[in-house]
Amino acid sequence: MIASRLLLRALPVLALFGLAACAPPGPPKPPAPLPGYEAVQDGDITVPQVPPHLLTHNDPRGQVPYAGEEAPGTIVVDTHARRLYLVEEGGTAMRYSIAVGRTGLGFRGSATVGRKEQWPAWTPTANMVRTYPEMYAEYAGGLPGGLSNPLGARALYLYRGGKDTYYRIHGTSDIGSIGRATSAGCIRLFNQDIMDLYERVPYGTRVKVRTKEESLRLEGEIMEDLDGRAMRYDPVLAAEIEAQRAALAAAEAEAAAAAASGAQPATDPAPAS
Repeated sequence: MIASRLLLRALPVLALFGLAACAPPGPPKPPAPLPGYEAVQDGDITVPQVPPHLLTHNDPRGQVPYAGEEAPGTIVVDTHARRLYLVEEGGTAMRYSIAVGRTGLGFRGSATVGRKEQWPAWTPTANMVRTYPEMYAEYAGGLPGGLSNPLGARALYLYRGGKDTYYRIHGTSDIGSIGRATSAGCIRLFNQDIMDLYERVPYGTRVKVRTKEESLRLEGEIMEDLDGRAMRYDPVLAAEIEAQRAALAAAEAEAAAAAASGAQPATDPAPAS
């Protein structure tokens, strides 16, 4: 009798367990961000976290051995390896991943940090609007600081001979661009990284851009992955990526030819069910 009563009392609990087992699983949790790339509250603006997959080929911020000849306190930009170093005492440097200018648009030589801004406003130059109106014409009147501003959370303004070069080291509203050569010439960092760098460098900090020869000597040969991000050269991977690019180019050419002729591009037959 007592056993029967206990069973009756347990039935609702067992039923709940059964329902839970039959319920569809909830949405998967996003992977935890890497340390230093969590969401950051900066005043009244929340800087989103950087998804871990964007740091697969992009090196996360960190202190590394440094073999360059620059004096401590110098910012060294390697546009070929797409890294930025802040040289420290004792043969080390803080390393950051960057995005750089498209071919022919990157900053060269040296400069100094002549101005620093938090959540800077941005106005494209007249040359940018004239050269790429589809990208910059709508912003010709300027854009206030914020998450949608291309300069991101912070900006270091590069001066040469006391004059603004119009090149910046800054954050970004497009975190997927880091590691690529896509900008109009400035140096982009993840917002978490530019916020860190901003606090480390004073006005007057020297900025040097490496030549390609210096980059090869210090970093080794660099290649791009299929998404255009810089990575260390690997002959096997390079061959695979080249084959994938060729296949994509052939498929695009076939699709374009088919569209021009009004025909359907060839596709593989559907698998049998």
